[in-house]
Amino acid sequence: TYALGAVLRALMKALKLWLTLLYSTTLFLAREAFRRACLSGAAKRDWSQTVSLLWLTVPLGVFWSLFLGWVWLQLLEVPDPHVVPHYGTGVVVFGFSAVVELLGEPFWVLAQAHMFVRLKVIAESLSVILKSVLTALLVLWLPHWGLYIFSLAQLSYTTVLVLCYVIYFAKVLGSPESAKQQALPVSSMTDLLPSMTRSRAFVNWEEAKLTWSFFKQSFLKQILTEGERYVMTFLNVLNFGDQGVYDIVNNLGSLVARLIFQPIEESFYIFFAKVLEREKDATLQKQEDVAVAAAVLESLLKLALLTGLTITVFGFAYSQLVLDIYGGAMLSSGSGPVLLRAYCLYVLLLAINGVTECFTFAAMSKEEVDRYNFTMLALSSSFLMLSYVLTRWCGSVGFILANCFNMGIRITQSLYFIHRYYQKSPHRPLAGLFLSPVLLGTFALSGGITAISEVFLCCEWGWLARLAHVAVGALCLGVTLGTAFLTETKLIHFLRTQLGVPRLADKTT
Repeated sequence: TYALGAVLRALMKALKLWLTLLYSTTLFLAREAFRRACLSGAAKRDWSQTVSLLWLTVPLGVFWSLFLGWVWLQLLEVPDPHVVPHYGTGVVVFGFSAVVELLGEPFWVLAQAHMFVRLKVIAESLSVILKSVLTALLVLWLPHWGLYIFSLAQLSYTTVLVLCYVIYFAKVLGSPESAKQQALPVSSMTDLLPSMTRSRAFVNWEEAKLTWSFFKQSFLKQILTEGERYVMTFLNVLNFGDQGVYDIVNNLGSLVARLIFQPIEESFYIFFAKVLEREKDATLQKQEDVAVAAAVLESLLKLALLTGLTITVFGFAYSQLVLDIYGGAMLSSGSGPVLLRAYCLYVLLLAINGVTECFTFAAMSKEEVDRYNFTMLALSSSFLMLSYVLTRWCGSVGFILANCFNMGIRITQSLYFIHRYYQKSPHRPLAGLFLSPVLLGTFALSGGITAISEVFLCCEWGWLARLAHVAVGALCLGVTLGTAFLTETKLIHFLRTQLGVPRLADKTT
């Protein structure tokens, strides 16, 4: 009975992965290009045309949800309805949830462009909390609903997220005396609906062309971002049990990326897009703006490198303990620890890539974006092939190794662009990727000590030994952070003063 339950849980986890992939693919293809194009140069645009362009994400989302839903139901393997019921309903609801989320796209872009950070945090927090609570309650009360539970929770998440943005702007725009209302480029809720007049075009065609360039890039980037899931889903290189374990490790490993790196990438993409002008070399722009962008980029690279190294060094020694606490021996005694250790290395590359790409995509001209698309096309093809080959050779860890290769190439491309961009200026932001020898030695020593601690204290000697292992790691982490505080004074100054925030506020008002 226990073995059968474990198989069913793994099967349910794998199917949830499939449905989440449908949802994320629909959203990415429908809105990513629009977000990147519409968050560039916000001070120089007709917002009514931008809003009209953003509403095109909804019909595009309907198209992708219908097309991908057909693929998921007709071309992919459909589970036995007697074993896992309601799979078809899950596909429909997850596709519909993506379309619902796209209804809030004009509100989201307007909020991001004007740095309404608190709104984003509150909206996403409320949505996630409601989704988690609803999932837990339905699992306890109605466990036989199966995929209905995840589908309803996902729909509640997107609905609450959109309502938070709509209610907030309805309140702000309905209060003429509000300082935020006066700073916004729209004066009423009707201004956030698509409009067409004879005096001007429905959309800004330059903005639309840039969107098309980003769309081609986004399509390829989605393959690189979710490539292993497509290989896993379409080619059946792993059984449902291995897919379930991989998804658990992937969710744990990507937790830091979702909570820290992704918000940083989104926020500072907006910053760089506002401070720097596309189509202009660094020598032709305001040198004050170029200097601010270089200083911020250098500090962000240093922060990403330190965060990623910390996760990699300490993650290697504590992966088994984390999985043992999270899922017991079923996760910690199999391939789980190897997967999570490999993912820790991937997180380091993910951190650096997020910072370098947010600058690169914000500073690239339309022609450079188009040229970059050809590189992405070649990289996407090689990545899919490498994922398949490595997975056949070394199992699910092959997906992570292929992702590391993918990230390494993307980082190289972005570093080359940044080097060329600042080549004729006195600024060298790539210096942020170099650490002091003392700090590097501290990382190496901490990694060695925690590795030895894992061998002798984790995870078969009881809770006292585990606590001792945690104490060793806490001591090493404290020494490492203290060394970073003493050696990386420039980064500490950046974090204290939040360099660039006042200037960004000036740019957005």
